[in-house]
Amino acid sequence: MEKLTLRSSTTRAKILGAIISISGALVIVLYKGPKILSATSQSPSLALHHPLGSTQMDWILGGLLLAAQYLLVSIWYILQTYVIELYPAELTVVFLYNLCTTFIAAPICLISETNLSAWRLRPDIGLAAIIYSGIFGTCLGTLIHTWGLHVKGPLYIVSFNPLSIAIATAMSVIFLGDALYLGSVVGALILSAGF
Repeated sequence: MEKLTLRSSTTRAKILGAIISISGALVIVLYKGPKILSATSQSPSLALHHPLGSTQMDWILGGLLLAAQYLLVSIWYILQTYVIELYPAELTVVFLYNLCTTFIAAPICLISETNLSAWRLRPDIGLAAIIYSGIFGTCLGTLIHTWGLHVKGPLYIVSFNPLSIAIATAMSVIFLGDALYLGSVVGALILSAGF
């Protein structure tokens, strides 16, 4: 675990880099700017481009919640590092983490979606997406993060979190045919400068 020594130039550089990276991520999320690259006309996900009932306030709230999520995940990684030092069995820690997450999320999901037919799983692309997300996004991702915490510490893992926003923006332009805006490019450049 790395110690925070404000007199050290490396610590100050890391703090400044983190602030710059988070600022870049916030620019990507909160500032749109002029369109640089238009969306393709043959986009397979037209419903994703114009969400129902989406307002500017929803986007601002979403950006702020995303920033809060990254802050809380950073705190969680620090706490998880202490857990891994005391109990170095990564698979067991990941299992207990996912089990607790399920127990916390299940009642919230049932309260927010009271229509039980919405919970019915059909053998289609939606089920494949759920299985893929569960295996690779949650289990494997959490296992890799936990292993990285054990090997390198929380600072190394947390430094890559904001980069996922820039990667998601690039993937949405490439695979979903979304439009590319100046805010996304400027934010990605600011984010990269923080590394």
